[in-house]
Amino acid sequence: MGATFKKRHRLTKRAEFVRLTRLGTRCDSTHFFSVMLPGTGPDSRLGVTVTRRVGCAVVRTRIKRLVREHFRLNRQVFKSPYDINVIAKNGAKLADNGALFSSLEALFSRVEKLASS
Repeated sequence: MGATFKKRHRLTKRAEFVRLTRLGTRCDSTHFFSVMLPGTGPDSRLGVTVTRRVGCAVVRTRIKRLVREHFRLNRQVFKSPYDINVIAKNGAKLADNGALFSSLEALFSRVEKLASS
């Protein structure tokens, strides 16, 4: 399995995000929370939401890039496909990259535990 982040690994349509928000299971970590549902396709897919409240465009883009990179490197953790939307909390703008990665690590381990149960 390659470590690229192709379009089939992304949530792209508004309806997909709305479905996740309405029906999904929520999971928290220090700087992020996620909403997840069992996937409909063969691969797990990721959506990233970072609102303007979190920070300026540079900060939001940095956070989105880190979330995508973490998912890209760790998506094989999920045994079955899941749709996951990772949403940044307000405090994420003050955290350095190491803290964000450890928060994502904790979040994805919780998501994986929920997925396997």
